[in-house]
Amino acid sequence: MTGIFHDDWKEQADDPEVRIDGRVDPAREDAHWQEVYWAEPYYRADFSYDDYAPAYCVGYIGYAQYGGCFEDAEKSLCANWLRIKGDSRLSIEEALQAIRAAWDHAGRVPQPVEEEEDEMLVDAALAAAHATPARQPAYAAA
Repeated sequence: MTGIFHDDWKEQADDPEVRIDGRVDPAREDAHWQEVYWAEPYYRADFSYDDYAPAYCVGYIGYAQYGGCFEDAEKSLCANWLRIKGDSRLSIEEALQAIRAAWDHAGRVPQPVEEEEDEMLVDAALAAAHATPARQPAYAAA
């Protein structure tokens, strides 16, 4: 069955570089999965974090890239797995479980507000709080 998947995804091997532009924090995601991978229901003791790490990366980067419905992105995610799996010993079926877990986690984790955006929100709130209310015409006050 893996051979069928591989033929379908081979055509996507030349996708351009993906930019995630702050939609996920790869360092934070990686740190999370290093801590919890062994507690996942699909975990197998004969695999190390190094086997799972590329699948997690495909999942959280894929979420940032595609968003929306996992099933709609699954073909591209599998192509990405085949491209970056390196020395991972996971089969595509095993990898898909980790990819899906990372996708779902990335969709649940609130992303930090960029510092500049945060300052703009604070400035706008302060300006609104200190603004003098506009005078209403006498006929509008009644």
